[in-house]
Order: sequence, then structure tokens, then C-alpha cells
Amino acid sequence: MDTPWLDEQQQRTWRAWLAVTELLPRALDAQLQRDAGLTHAAYVVLAMLSEAPDRSRRMSDLARTANQSQSRLSHTVARLEERGWVRRVRATEDRRGNVAVLTDAGWEVVSRVAPGHVAAVRDSLFAALDPAQTEALELALGAVLERLDPDHTLRVPEAG
Repeated sequence: MDTPWLDEQQQRTWRAWLAVTELLPRALDAQLQRDAGLTHAAYVVLAMLSEAPDRSRRMSDLARTANQSQSRLSHTVARLEERGWVRRVRATEDRRGNVAVLTDAGWEVVSRVAPGHVAAVRDSLFAALDPAQTEALELALGAVLERLDPDHTLRVPEAG
């Protein structure tokens, strides 16, 4: 039986995807390191907390919305706690889980860094695309995401 290899277009697309998924996070990490000494993963945690009611999320929910494993999130939050940007408290409703809370100092960091991060995302990704390409990328990524997460339990909730 022959192995069903990728056709030429699929191979080019796959390799471009691999390169983008390596280079885009590297570019965003560089901007965040330069502006705040943050990794992109840490910034996403701060951003997800900044968008939450009361600037807090249950750790399990935060792991999902930040696209991090529980273990990775725990390490990320510990580093943010050391900087005074996040604190952990017991969940008040059941006292079983932990809640991560964005501190005022963390809010100041997000507020200060967000404009530069948005500019880096726009420059690194969207400046290369016209509106039709942006729409096509959104549709394509949405289709892949639907295939990977059909029950919508793993993805970051849509804004708005």
C-alpha cells in the first residue's frame, strides 16, 4: 500500500504553517521581552485575566482560555506572582479550586504593554494580508479549529 503523501500545494502550505508557527511567536516574544520582560505565554495569562469579570479566573478556566496545560499555567502564574502581578486565592463558591487574580500592578503592566503588543501582532501578521486574505485566514483557521475542538471545550472563547 502506498503512503498517501501530501500533494505539492499541501506540502508548501504545511511548511509555511510550520515556519509561521515558529517565527510569529518568536517575534511576539521579542516585543514582549523588550517592552516588559515577559514571555508571550505570560502576557496571554495577564490579558485573559484583564478581560475577565473582577480580573479573575478559576485556574482551570484560565488554563483553557490561555491555551496552556494546568502544569504550565501553574508555573507561569507562579512567576507572575513573584513579580506581584497575579495572586492566587481559594475559590469562594466551593473552596476546592484556586482562582488567579490580576493585581493592580499586573493591570498596569497589561495597560502599558498592550498597545505595543497589538502593534506587533498587526505588523507581524495582518500587515502582510489584505482584507480578503484576512477573511480567508479566519475561515481556514476556524475550520481547522472546529476539527481539533468540535465540542468547543479547548478554545479561547470568542470576544464580544
